Amino acid sequence: MDKHKKTAKIFKAFCDEQRLAILELLQDGEKCACELLEKLDITQSTLSHHMKILCESGIVVGRKDGKWMHYSISESGAEHVKKLINEITLVNLNKPNSCC
Repeated sequence: MDKHKKTAKIFKAFCDEQRLAILELLQDGEKCACELLEKLDITQSTLSHHMKILCESGIVVGRKDGKWMHYSISESGAEHVKKLINEITLVNLNKPNSCC
């Protein structure tokens, strides 16, 4: 996958209030989809949509247990996001200015 497409998927995951709320709920550990549904007051299809985006970005991982999915923040995904933000915001003062 193209580097910029992958990066865009990661930032898309952070660009929604409900997804940010989901990440906040997952900060203290794994949660069953039923818990997320109860706390967020959203439909199951809406939660599925948000979880698909979060999982595709690599920030969240899911595991099936019976009929329910359990979700948690991926430690490796979180580390990748931190490194990515550092790379994107790196100011290289030694790079020559190409303007004019």
